[in-house]
Amino acid sequence: MADSAAVFLPGDPARTGRVAFWRPDGSSPPAVDGASAERLTVVVSGDEGVETVRVPATVLPVRLALPLLTRARAGGAAHRATRFWGAAAVHALRLVARGLLLPGLSPADHDAWRVGPLDAEDVEAVRRLAAAMPPEAHATPLDGTGPPRLPDPERLLRAFLDAVADTLPRSPAAHLATGTAAFAATEPGLLPELRTWAADVAAGHDAGVRLSLRIEVRGLVDAADPAGVSFRAVLQMHGVGDPALVADAGEVWAGVSDADFGPRARMDALLALRRAARAWASLTPLLSATVPDAVDLAEEDVTELLGEGGRALAGAGVEVHWPKELVRELTTRAEVGPADDEPGRGRTGPADAPSFLSADALLAFDWWFAVGDRRLTREELDRLAEANRPLVRLRDQWVLIDPRELARARARKDRKVTPVDALGAALTGSVEVEGGRIEVRPTGWLAALRDRLADPEAQEPVEQPAALDATLRDYQRRGLTWLARTASLGLGCCLADDMGLGKTITLIALHLHRQTDPESAGPTLVVCPTSLMGNWQREIERFAPGTSVRRFHGARRALDDLAGGEFVLTTYGTMRLDAERLAAVPWGMVVADEAQHVKNPYSSTARELRSIGARARVALTGTPVENNLSELWAILDWTTPGLLGRLGTFRRRYADVVEGGQDPAAAERLARLVRPFLLRRRKSDPGIAPELPPKTETDHAVSLTPEQTGLYEAVVREAMAAIAEADSMARRGQIVKLLTGLKQICNHPAQFLKEERPVIAGRSGKLELLDELLDTVLAEGAGVLVFTQYVRMARLLERHLAARGVRTQFLHGGTPVAEREAMVGRFQDGEVPVFLLSLKAAGTGLNLTRAEHVVHYDRWWNPAVEAQATDRAYRIGQTRPVQVHRVIAEGTIEDRIAALLERKRELADAVLGSGEAALTELTDAELAELVELRGGSR
Repeated sequence: MADSAAVFLPGDPARTGRVAFWRPDGSSPPAVDGASAERLTVVVSGDEGVETVRVPATVLPVRLALPLLTRARAGGAAHRATRFWGAAAVHALRLVARGLLLPGLSPADHDAWRVGPLDAEDVEAVRRLAAAMPPEAHATPLDGTGPPRLPDPERLLRAFLDAVADTLPRSPAAHLATGTAAFAATEPGLLPELRTWAADVAAGHDAGVRLSLRIEVRGLVDAADPAGVSFRAVLQMHGVGDPALVADAGEVWAGVSDADFGPRARMDALLALRRAARAWASLTPLLSATVPDAVDLAEEDVTELLGEGGRALAGAGVEVHWPKELVRELTTRAEVGPADDEPGRGRTGPADAPSFLSADALLAFDWWFAVGDRRLTREELDRLAEANRPLVRLRDQWVLIDPRELARARARKDRKVTPVDALGAALTGSVEVEGGRIEVRPTGWLAALRDRLADPEAQEPVEQPAALDATLRDYQRRGLTWLARTASLGLGCCLADDMGLGKTITLIALHLHRQTDPESAGPTLVVCPTSLMGNWQREIERFAPGTSVRRFHGARRALDDLAGGEFVLTTYGTMRLDAERLAAVPWGMVVADEAQHVKNPYSSTARELRSIGARARVALTGTPVENNLSELWAILDWTTPGLLGRLGTFRRRYADVVEGGQDPAAAERLARLVRPFLLRRRKSDPGIAPELPPKTETDHAVSLTPEQTGLYEAVVREAMAAIAEADSMARRGQIVKLLTGLKQICNHPAQFLKEERPVIAGRSGKLELLDELLDTVLAEGAGVLVFTQYVRMARLLERHLAARGVRTQFLHGGTPVAEREAMVGRFQDGEVPVFLLSLKAAGTGLNLTRAEHVVHYDRWWNPAVEAQATDRAYRIGQTRPVQVHRVIAEGTIEDRIAALLERKRELADAVLGSGEAALTELTDAELAELVELRGGSR
């Protein structure tokens, strides 16, 4: 739909409105599931002036059009009218997300939700957006009589906003807001009996008036006790379009106000007052008053207004203004630190801290309260709560506060918490209590520890161990200092440097450093993928000569005669099988390399790894967050159990709102919490790896051959028909099958058709490009890595290149460890110039710095995985520029996936989406758009 203009066609009720897509050149737009093909009359500029023409159009209900419009907003190639309605759709979704929804009746007495109430800022935003509406976006004539006229932009935009509002909230919960199930129904229904109710709902929202209450206090100066003070609520009127327009309702009724609210001001105010009285019954007397000016308030009214009554009025659009001279805010804070009777209370040395990997020690969590800027003693809090009245006298000052809030504060008892819970509260500066956030201040050594963790650069550097046979780079020394200081406190940590920055040598240096202190000395267990065991052994033998190292792997694995400073290497698979034997060893340190292997906290790998104890736990990974923040939780909950709380609480408190971009404050709290325990450095960071040469990334768009085009269109046609008829479970499987088949067709027809003895040359646009690239690369005498996610495709490439006389080797998941190491050696020595690699099997742990070129023959769903694969060549030790080539079949699903991956890469620093699995949840219309073949064929 990118090249089609969009136009909104209103309906009654609003949810029956539709979005039509038409092409200015008069051709037919593509068909979409759920759409109807119609002919639309539009206004265009012709040779003889403005005229109407009939054009073919694809027409969708608002519900199905929303995903297309929101995507078009971000697409620079989309038609300007479609981009406009995309911006309008996003604006409508934001208004609905803010809860700006009003139930009512349409002009034809249908139940209908609409956007509202809108304040002056909202109204101005709608007007600005309407002013930007291009002609094609409202190109349908206003009616069929007289000369053609375009619909009014603002009126049409408001109708669209109401259509979105009338579409989204139709769920079984609708009756909770409206009192009737009608507003949950999707089919139109006539409800003339609700006209009076609908008018009440609209009171003060469609008109130019809203209400507020100004609370006046009488006798405050002379009163010796609260019994001599009285309260009065004065009704005020405000102009909706002009925030400066305000007057007391009594003055408007008396005709003495200078504010001009218009001829309907009184009626609008009475309708708004009726709705406010339903929200708070104490306003009911004003409905029968000759002049609805003010109402006297009893103490229980004031208490209610400070709590539920005030919140109910706010929901009805009525603000409450209290006198400034009354102190109203009860501040609740907490101090957390060593208990008063704990040795070391008030000390600032982290050496006094308990081990954070145990819950043996408890810290005091002390509540304190203040009114205004005055802290309350516990006796004062008790006295205020026992008074049980909204107005009290405290230290020669009147305090107005909800007695129920005081009672809740009084009920909070000081408690004991584990060190890790206290540390989490100290780092974030707050704690969640009863749905709200309470400020927390650490004391004693906990405060000193918080400061130290928050500023790791201030730590005294750790000297490079004398036993290390290498010279650490500056950033590696800083990493060693951070690891050593954090681990010495009993805190686990995650070193998340980019691939190739030397995590392995830094960890070896940490092991050697810990051997110099009897408190931390002991054997180190490294759990890693099978493919990395050889690399670990070589690195240890190279950089820590004389340090014992053994592989706990294979049928003859043993832990007999384990030396104190020995390295033990095992795989995740072996660890699962032998966790009980490994847990019996008093490890000085346990290391999880490529720690994303434990990103699923419910997997047996994660459960068994948690059972192995150690004085320190360190996770190593280049991608701490591959798909979502729960993976970060899994890693850090292993290194420092309890730091991020339970997984369900973490998702509710942080992951859901951060991944959804809903709460920047939550993202900042999470960053403060994890920053001391996760060191994330990239090659691009200033001063990290200035010696690395430049890296150039290029996307190569190739056309499909006629054979590929025919296969692609046939598979889409057949699969979409099957998907439309499948149930939800079968549908997901069908979608995954479709996506996989299309990617294989883009690679080579022989891969998709599973041909046993295929003709390879001349059938794939990608293969032709690869041949061209290799001709250039090999002429330069350079080395090249070719990654594909499919073993069958790699075998085809292997056969094709052998026929061309190009020497290759292929590493895949079934390659034995010894052969993998031999392959790396042959490539690094220049014996084999083209290294074919399975992305899953070779995306991590290999050092292939001879390669100057990296080719991604097909796209993986996660950019982090592709980046890891690229880092096999672009890492410390690389001295030549690296060129990365991504091959993309033009106009296919790969084109759309490339755009998705680019957006995903932009989000990777905070959160990542769910990848391929999310595509199984697309609607049929969205899926059709994703897989549609658009040009790009020959």
